[in-house]
Amino acid sequence: MDSTQKSYTVVLERKAEKQLKSLSKIDYLKVSAAIEKIAKNPRNHNAIKLTDSDNEYRFRIGDIRILYTIEDRKLHVYVLKIGNRKDAYR
Repeated sequence: MDSTQKSYTVVLERKAEKQLKSLSKIDYLKVSAAIEKIAKNPRNHNAIKLTDSDNEYRFRIGDIRILYTIEDRKLHVYVLKIGNRKDAYR
């Protein structure tokens, strides 16, 4: 990655913010660290583009998924959902 590349601003949707706060402390720390990685490079090797969407990605941390969209022109990442894999895609 180029050292001059700017970091994205991460915006948590209200639902995602509530979901983040409801996680256990260990999971909260893991997800927070993953969100920092997403801010640096939202299309890194752990991010997978969802097939049903034009611009929606998922980031996997064990059984937890972070679903987000990327807006390159504004350098924003919008976190839509954070949750267990069985519930994240509903």
